[in-house]
Amino acid sequence: MDNKDFCRMQNWYPALSANTFLTSFIKLQPEEIEALADGAIGGPIAYNVIKRLRQPMHYIPGNSFVSVDTCAPTDTERFRAKRGAVHSPESAWRFLALSKKVRQAAAKKEVSHICLRPFRRMNQTREFRLFIYKGELVAMSQYWLIRHFRRLEGIREKLWNHVNAFFKSISWNLPADTFVMDIYITSSKKILIIDLNPWGEDTDPLLLGRWDRDWGQKEGLVLMPPPTKIFGDVNISF
Repeated sequence: MDNKDFCRMQNWYPALSANTFLTSFIKLQPEEIEALADGAIGGPIAYNVIKRLRQPMHYIPGNSFVSVDTCAPTDTERFRAKRGAVHSPESAWRFLALSKKVRQAAAKKEVSHICLRPFRRMNQTREFRLFIYKGELVAMSQYWLIRHFRRLEGIREKLWNHVNAFFKSISWNLPADTFVMDIYITSSKKILIIDLNPWGEDTDPLLLGRWDRDWGQKEGLVLMPPPTKIFGDVNISF
């Protein structure tokens, strides 16, 4: 299994289903993958997929979150407005087809399934990216780089220790020894796996900055620094 293949949700889900969101998988036929690559919102091929999405979505309470094997439609207006929540099979297919990222993945034959799970509104301070190198958890980054979250500073070490304990409890069951994992920590401290990502340039290193670094040294939890305060007389000229 190559560096990307083990990150397909349908490949890691059987081993890690107890540590992630309950997920349903809809397998796509070759012509359906082509329709997705073409961004076909309507037509008989799209309708066949929509019809198969109807039953699993019926059993998901409330809204659903929809993705494909290796990516979600995070580049769509729907994701920006509602964090990806969809209510109907029609809108699930529509926003996959509108996503350039999903279309490109389908065109490169990196899509074979549609993945459905209950939508959960997540607190941005509770999402993190883990860097696992040669079987060791070496670093953890704040996921949303929108600002400094002051409340995380006081619990930095506690968070790192909590995630380390989680990692050790599942390390025997992981599909590879070097990759990136996105997680969410609930208000009850339960850790849920959001996604697995391949190691290297295709994945954003976030606050770790770059991939060409010494990964043998543990960095711990890296957070956005607080804003810089300037004191004294400040002269600005244009």
